[in-house]
Amino acid sequence: MDSETDVLIVGGGQAGLAMSEHLTERGISHVILERNRIAERWRSERWDSLVANGPAWHDRIPSMEFADVPSDEFATKDQIVEYLETYAKKIDAPIRTGIEVTSVTKNLGTQNFRIETSDGAMTARFIVAATGPFQKPQIPAMVPDDSPIEQIHSSAYRNPQQLADGSVLVVGSGSSGVQISEEIQRSGRQTYLAVGPHNRPPRKYRDRDIVWWLGVLGKWEASAPSPDTEHLTIAVSGANGGRTVDLRRLATEGVQLLGRAEYFNKGNIHFANDLVDNVKNGDANYLSLLNEADAYISRNGLNLPEEPEAHQLGTDPECLINPTHNIDITDANIKTIIWATGFRLNYDWLHVDTFQEGGLPRHHRGISAEPGLYFIGLPWLSRLASGFIWGCWHDAKFIADQIQIQNKYRAHQASRLSY
Repeated sequence: MDSETDVLIVGGGQAGLAMSEHLTERGISHVILERNRIAERWRSERWDSLVANGPAWHDRIPSMEFADVPSDEFATKDQIVEYLETYAKKIDAPIRTGIEVTSVTKNLGTQNFRIETSDGAMTARFIVAATGPFQKPQIPAMVPDDSPIEQIHSSAYRNPQQLADGSVLVVGSGSSGVQISEEIQRSGRQTYLAVGPHNRPPRKYRDRDIVWWLGVLGKWEASAPSPDTEHLTIAVSGANGGRTVDLRRLATEGVQLLGRAEYFNKGNIHFANDLVDNVKNGDANYLSLLNEADAYISRNGLNLPEEPEAHQLGTDPECLINPTHNIDITDANIKTIIWATGFRLNYDWLHVDTFQEGGLPRHHRGISAEPGLYFIGLPWLSRLASGFIWGCWHDAKFIADQIQIQNKYRAHQASRLSY
């Protein structure tokens, strides 16, 4: 392995590859180190039936279309892996797989970083942390490990057949939680879904997909609600051709809706008295987007088909009228809990002073508090779009510009020192 490079990119997923494309265009030498394979999380930490949450015309790298997915359809996880592998070849990404970065430190008295890897040491002028947000599965310490119930994170779920016979509790009502719940219920198992606060936009409205509406309404450019916002729970699905997530429909299909899981005691799981409010707030988010879309159509004189039925919410199921706040896992025959509760960041390998309490990096649009260190691929890095493939590509373009600017400053400094 080369012992020196201008830029080291840590991570060979969509963020690291996008970064590579922009650095190559600027003639900046770099190396990508990936501890496993390209797009490893898409390969080994997603369920079998997963598809992208956005249609192929939008949920892609802006510089390359899908070759085998119709523009309005949703790519499977295997198609996304193949797509990213093809993209890496297209841009001739200098990626080295099977090499883990174990430590990055500042070389004091220099403008370089020292990197320790599983294949030896090296130095780099710049570091781009492109390991993404899905690093450590987050499972609340609620149900003791010695309880007679299997507990897995959504990243370990593959299909209903892997689960023990019996009912299943899914905790978390984002895209993963609702899709997994629906799949398990349809497999013939009684499924319970603990619903927390979430946004629930329409999949499609008046002949336009939600990604289009978020674009023309300026939503993709929204900044983070607060400085410590890590992820926005959005219940949207591309499964089964793509359709609006409707919790009332899930309930009519047999899924038992519950409030947030609060605590476990003597074989009982207790749920907060917030199910009605969480669903109500999701409804408000849904209806607000419909109203904004209607106003946009009227204001711009667009000829799009009306859809008044989309504004009609279904009848409340019994689990909303009389919510359940306590379940005995034995009586309910719950044998498995799937925690669709997100992830924690893990930058244990990055030994620089740029982290705040809780492990969140201090940065502005990916420019960290440590000169020469950048972050890419995080939700809300610069805006709502940052957490999505195409938004990440645009963030990478900005960071490549910053590295190019810093190179010019360093070149000027070197020229002044030479005479």
